Amino acid sequence: MQGQFAPDKAHRAAQQPANGRERWSGGLLGSFFGISDFVRRVEMRARFGSLSRAPLQLLRLELRGRVAECDWVARPPDEWDTSLPRAVGERNASSQALTDAMAVRELLLRVLPDLERAVLRVYRRSVGNLPELIIKGQVSPDERAPAAVRSLAMRAKLCGFQFWLDDGILESLPAEELAVNI
Repeated sequence: MQGQFAPDKAHRAAQQPANGRERWSGGLLGSFFGISDFVRRVEMRARFGSLSRAPLQLLRLELRGRVAECDWVARPPDEWDTSLPRAVGERNASSQALTDAMAVRELLLRVLPDLERAVLRVYRRSVGNLPELIIKGQVSPDERAPAAVRSLAMRAKLCGFQFWLDDGILESLPAEELAVNI
């Protein structure tokens, strides 16, 4: 399993602070450091995905007490997938969006350890550059997928995400009022 942690190592890594700032977990100062750390790490890690080299576009991060809301635009299909059948590029982009959603969830809950829950929304740009909601979720630190679950889609569902897959491609979810303009 190259590039992945064993379950016991991942659990220990999640409990250890990523930097000295996380020790300020309470109050306004802790929230400030957590938010800045989250944004910096998303920008670093989101430059390239494993199935799409396009960057993630963070739209909004809002913290209200112990609840966070975060919206972003998923990576589009990779340019190199254009010579493949369209469905292959869309499947790759869908897998990348689910992988990114799980990574953003984990990062947000790690850098803001006092969160009770987070509301996460993932959009993609559709024809006409209009936003389509493709993944949403109310996640909490208590929701975890068992290590035995290998399916990315099932792990995401067990962690609180909602989405529709049709032949491996994320479908649009029913429209809800957009919190941001993209």
